[in-house]
Amino acid sequence: MTRSMPGPPGESTRYKACFTRKPVLPKLAGAFSCRVPITPISEHCLLIGPSPRRDIVAAMAEPRDTPLREGDLDADPLRQFARWFDEARAAGAFEPDAVALATATPDGAPSLRMVLSKGVDERGVAFFTNYESRKAVELEANPRAALLFHWPELGRQVRIEGVARRVPRVETEAYVRGRSRASQLSALASPQSRRVPSREWLEQQVAELDRAHGAEELPVPDHWGGYRLAPEAWEFWQHRPNRLHDRIRYLPADDGGWRRERLGP
Repeated sequence: MTRSMPGPPGESTRYKACFTRKPVLPKLAGAFSCRVPITPISEHCLLIGPSPRRDIVAAMAEPRDTPLREGDLDADPLRQFARWFDEARAAGAFEPDAVALATATPDGAPSLRMVLSKGVDERGVAFFTNYESRKAVELEANPRAALLFHWPELGRQVRIEGVARRVPRVETEAYVRGRSRASQLSALASPQSRRVPSREWLEQQVAELDRAHGAEELPVPDHWGGYRLAPEAWEFWQHRPNRLHDRIRYLPADDGGWRRERLGP
């Protein structure tokens, strides 16, 4: 809803507050100078100036209402993913390559975190981490994992399930060399998933490593590298405003390709 409120004393400007529990697109937030951080879970936004146009309010109220029919999907889930990924990026999704990674211990205790995917191809989905982190320890003991891409700007999710294995060392080194020096220093300095004394201690480790190596190329530690999850199942989920969402799952077919099936929302 939109509500007028008086401005500061001595000013004629009136403030317009638009409250929504739906995702707020960055481009819409910028158009109306929102004064609070804009995230997919923002519950309210204070807008300065005239009330937004009705078409923009409608866009903020619901993500795209687009039916997902079997005939609209590619027979290959990888090509279908690439299409949706490109559309999410074109829609201005914040870090469209961010993905939730779920792992579990051998006895089934789960854990979940966000990582950045660093390549999706016929081999699977790659990501990089500290091999001494909780996620890596769990993957070494139980390589089965699941990924979830979420693009609220389009009302879409993609779930991927499979087995994760370490990528070749040469691939890790090529990736690390392409990162900024600041990112490389952070990876070297942080004992990921382990207790540290303070933020200041971490920053001190980074500073000391930077001084120690000077202008030299930073080393790639043996305990840092990548994994690639090889998909055994894909699911494409499309939001519908009546909550009767569309869900299409891909599973391996006997002929070496993929078969599709619709799931209840």
